[in-house]
Amino acid sequence: VWFYFGVVGSFLFILIQLVLLIDLAHSWSQRWLRNAEQGSAKGWYAALCTVTFIFYAASITAIVLLYVYYTKPEGCTEGKAFISINLILCLIVSVVSILPKIQEAQPHSGLLQASLITLYTIYVTWAALANVPSQRCNPTLLLRNSTGSAAATEPLTTWWDAPSIVGLVIFILCTLFISLRCSDHPQVNKLMLTEESGAGAGAGPGGAEEGGVRRAYDNEQDGVSYNYTFFHLCLLLAALYIMMTLTNWYRPDESLQVLSSPWTAVWVKISSSWAGLLLYLWTLVAPLLLTDRDFS
Repeated sequence: VWFYFGVVGSFLFILIQLVLLIDLAHSWSQRWLRNAEQGSAKGWYAALCTVTFIFYAASITAIVLLYVYYTKPEGCTEGKAFISINLILCLIVSVVSILPKIQEAQPHSGLLQASLITLYTIYVTWAALANVPSQRCNPTLLLRNSTGSAAATEPLTTWWDAPSIVGLVIFILCTLFISLRCSDHPQVNKLMLTEESGAGAGAGPGGAEEGGVRRAYDNEQDGVSYNYTFFHLCLLLAALYIMMTLTNWYRPDESLQVLSSPWTAVWVKISSSWAGLLLYLWTLVAPLLLTDRDFS
């Protein structure tokens, strides 16, 4: 039962994690471009190009390795389709990010954000292929399923596979990102529950100084300054995500003696990668479609 709760909760948390990642990509590019305009332009532009090249090089290398290890000349149709579709989608968002109209509507958009989203998409694709329940198309399947007959002699440490470790590292980095950074975007402030940080010294009744006395933004006398329910919902989804990551998204049978990797985990991860690409694409085209809103 908890497997299905974990699948739904993990999918929702991956979407939250993707929103944070997209915001990080946009803010990163904006800050470096702003520094280039104010100081040594050549140095900052060189740093942008270097990081973008590293991200794309890592993505291309990962794609080649996925084709080599998780596909076969005959068969493994699902793996080939997943890798190819995500590769095409990553190329599309990369091209869209540098279109002249997109640049006019959002001058800070560029290949740095697209390269980071591409690298993360390839990681999610790798994590999905690592759950394909076919030994021929997933060479590491039996090594992780230590309850299987073919892997009965394998040590229990085989549960600590690379996709799970990378997933936990990304989770920790996103948690640090939430804790240490106050976003410039109101929508993400609401998601990260940091609206009070941006309004503390600004205009308005919360941040104004009257008569030399600095007024508090919100003393929370009548209620907390963030969405209390949403905060605990995020904690719940994060707990479910960690549960699924530590168990490799494997599902136990009724006797709890055999753990198997179902196609459900594969489709949830692949769907989350597509959702992430669509979210990033929307941040690029939204200023063109919603001209009455301020996206600066």
